[in-house]
Amino acid sequence: MAIPIRQITGVTATVAQQLEKLNLFNSHDLLFHLPRDYEDRSTIIDMQGLQVGRTVLLQGEVKSVDFPPGKRKSMAVLLQDASGKITLRFYHIYKALTEQLSVGKQVRVFGEVRLGARGMEMYHPEITPVTDHHPLPKSELTPIYPTTDGLKQSKLRQIIDLCLKQHSDDLFEYMPEGIAKHYALKDALKFIHHPPLNSHIQQLREARHPAQQRLIFEELVTHQISLLQRRLYIQQIQAVPIKPSQTFLAHLLQQLPFSPTQAQQRVTQEILQDLQKNKPMLRLVQGDVGAGKTLVAAMAATHVLEDGWQVAIMAPTEILAEQHFINFAKWFVPLGLDVVFLASKLRTREKNKALEQIATGSAQVVIGTHALFQDQVKFQRLGLVIIDEQHRFGVDQRLALRDKGHHGHTPHQLVMTATPIPRTLAMSAYGDLDTSIIDELPPGRTPIQTVAMPLDKREQVLQRIYDNCMQGKQAYWVCTLVEQSETLDAQAAEAIYAEIKQKFPDLKLGLAHGKLKAEEKQAVMQEFKQNKLQLLIATTVIEVGVDVPNASIMVIENAERLGLSQLHQLRGRVGRGSQQSFCVLLYKSPLSHNGQARLDILRQTNDGFVIAERDLELRGPGDVLGTKQTGELSFKVANLQRDDYLLEKAHQVAQRILQQHPDKAEALMQRWLPEAPRYAFV
Repeated sequence: MAIPIRQITGVTATVAQQLEKLNLFNSHDLLFHLPRDYEDRSTIIDMQGLQVGRTVLLQGEVKSVDFPPGKRKSMAVLLQDASGKITLRFYHIYKALTEQLSVGKQVRVFGEVRLGARGMEMYHPEITPVTDHHPLPKSELTPIYPTTDGLKQSKLRQIIDLCLKQHSDDLFEYMPEGIAKHYALKDALKFIHHPPLNSHIQQLREARHPAQQRLIFEELVTHQISLLQRRLYIQQIQAVPIKPSQTFLAHLLQQLPFSPTQAQQRVTQEILQDLQKNKPMLRLVQGDVGAGKTLVAAMAATHVLEDGWQVAIMAPTEILAEQHFINFAKWFVPLGLDVVFLASKLRTREKNKALEQIATGSAQVVIGTHALFQDQVKFQRLGLVIIDEQHRFGVDQRLALRDKGHHGHTPHQLVMTATPIPRTLAMSAYGDLDTSIIDELPPGRTPIQTVAMPLDKREQVLQRIYDNCMQGKQAYWVCTLVEQSETLDAQAAEAIYAEIKQKFPDLKLGLAHGKLKAEEKQAVMQEFKQNKLQLLIATTVIEVGVDVPNASIMVIENAERLGLSQLHQLRGRVGRGSQQSFCVLLYKSPLSHNGQARLDILRQTNDGFVIAERDLELRGPGDVLGTKQTGELSFKVANLQRDDYLLEKAHQVAQRILQQHPDKAEALMQRWLPEAPRYAFV
């Protein structure tokens, strides 16, 4: 059924290019290119009753055509009926248009009425000649499609109608019970592209009509099938059951100056139950900033290490990988274990040595960036893979680790994120994983006080920071750009560094941004951690992984530029000790209504899950999950925020289809996700 667009009648090479800009490559894509709105074009209005601002259908005779003088060349057409007249104005003039609107022609026009130089006017209305081939408007709403420059609505309608006539009968019709079951797919498509005039237009605009839900539900089911297939694929090869640690875990806990929270203990127990099975663990651990995910990962690792297997820990940035390396070396070297660091910045000799240690198994704990995925990295006995901040990686990179296992065994996988993920997104992005939540902060943490201030109070904030630093406190000053940009007027890190150095020469300053070499960045962070620096000026590179308990003040300049989840992550760099911590959000006035709402949420709550839910409402999945992940969550008709109420049911139906109708599962994948990888099952 998926006929290439260039083979569809009436699609020229130019039109094909325009359709491809909309990601429409075949007849199937066109059928599922759904209207963004609808208009009622059923009634021709008399011109004497015209009102400015209304979008109306008119019919009349072309009385005159002229080209008024002015800066921009334009064409003015006087259209008249028995009751009145209107001027049609065009700034894009072409031969077919002048032929359509020659004097004496009867035409029908549709557009918005405006007040112009000649009274009532319409700019670039849609034109239909009045002939036997163009009868009076049908008794149905007119669809308005998402389009691109040069591609007219009338052309899109014509092509989509052709696809409907040719292909709707061929569509596979399977719909599980429970959702709009009285709509066959072909009927749902016909209704959505051509709703009757008496349809509830607001319901259609909100995608709540049963015909729309019918399509939305089927697409959500297919995405869930894809995730479940991925899980089955990873789990088809056995994993090695891991025995509980007898000594390593106790030794690790003895080193700690505190006891794990109940939440940490509960999640660790859930992980241990998974590790003891002969199927690979696939578990996502979510925890708010500072909830202690790293310790949970280390506790999980003790079981695997004591059983004689290797553990790999992967982080998205070198700075976070190095932070993990420092922590894990501190915990595991005293237990007689070798902890090795692998990143692209290593010199060839260091890298080769690390690769050899990994291959021989003398390196029991291996920490690195995505360099761990590379072909030359061969593990001797890989038992557990821990992926930190998974949303920075593509989902299918998890599958690459399958091949790193030992003699046909898949390593257990633990995925961690400090970005609390709303349940809707977790089901859609991580539906192949079991989920654990660390919903408790370590004792002794004082809630961070958050204030929002306009940029014109910046001098006062700077003075307060200086005073606090002189009293022995440490602070972060975060800006959103690395260097000056003509288009964005946010203060650059280097400019702020120079400005503060000049203003307060006795203040010990550090500078960290993404353009520094990794070792320079690490050295600055280390100095800040050791309290040799009082104020660290940085870009968002410090968003994850930096742990400086003495730092108690965070200033975020141009806070309105960042998403809620990112602001919450940055704020989480302070409040890690027992002293009262503060976060100052500096914003450029005037704030938009949306910007005001976002900053208010941060002032009202420190709960990352509440913040993530609101972020999803205000900004969409991209801001919560990161672009890498949402690239794999591209839906044709579904919208995760709008349609979340259907997700639970979609998940259940996907499981049933996979178990009872695997052939139908494949047909659904072919229709909705033809480009998705297919997983072979053994």
